[in-house]
Amino acid sequence: MPGKGLLRGRSRGPDTPEGQVLALLVPLLLVLALTLPAAPSGHINDYAGVLSPAERDRLERRAAAEEPRTGNQVVVAIFPSLAGESLEDVSIRLAERWKIGHAGRDNGVIVLVFLQDHKVRIEVGYGLEARLTDAVADSIIRHELAPLFRQERYADGLDAGLTAIFQAIAGEYRARPARPRAPAYAVSLAPIAFMLLSVAVFGMLAVASRRPPGIHGRRGYTAGPGGWYFGGGGFGGGGGFGGGGGFGGGGGGFGGGGASGSW
Repeated sequence: MPGKGLLRGRSRGPDTPEGQVLALLVPLLLVLALTLPAAPSGHINDYAGVLSPAERDRLERRAAAEEPRTGNQVVVAIFPSLAGESLEDVSIRLAERWKIGHAGRDNGVIVLVFLQDHKVRIEVGYGLEARLTDAVADSIIRHELAPLFRQERYADGLDAGLTAIFQAIAGEYRARPARPRAPAYAVSLAPIAFMLLSVAVFGMLAVASRRPPGIHGRRGYTAGPGGWYFGGGGFGGGGGFGGGGGFGGGGGGFGGGGASGSW
């Protein structure tokens, strides 16, 4: 039947030209995907080369000092870009690969920074989600990391971010609420307000055309031969780890908790 022949003509099996092209494209796409590094041996991992050696060492000491005291592991990973991939996908893949935190406690945190994309994410292990909630992580990004990242002060931003993360885990960080957005109805009322204002203006013009020249009205406007003008005012609106480099543990689990943001 013609229908069957048409279906056979659209086949994309491995022996067809389309299938052969797909077979070549799949490995190529896998190569082009962002390659994730192996589990690190330190807390501050700058794969973009944006930190100076002194800045990296200072942040490393800051993060390393917290681990013996609390057992929690907080690491930073800075990449040049996402290479076209989803921020959340890359973040959870890295978390599953590195397994920051201790097995059974799941007390790891990863701060991921992608410079060219201007994106950042705080990935939180299961065991710390009660303290480092999504709302708290969002507040840390908006108020500690992003403002300094906009000034390209990456080391200072990470220092402030690490401090806030440690405070949050200890229950000492107070999240600041996000700025409320304008309600949807305020936007939808704008055309109506403009229409009413236009009607009022045309009404005043009609009244003025019937008044003798030079008669003054209220609210600072004057009706005269030259038309209307307002006397003032306007409108406005106010992997695994073990042993070396002071790194211990490994095996922490992640479930997608945390927050993402940009600068």
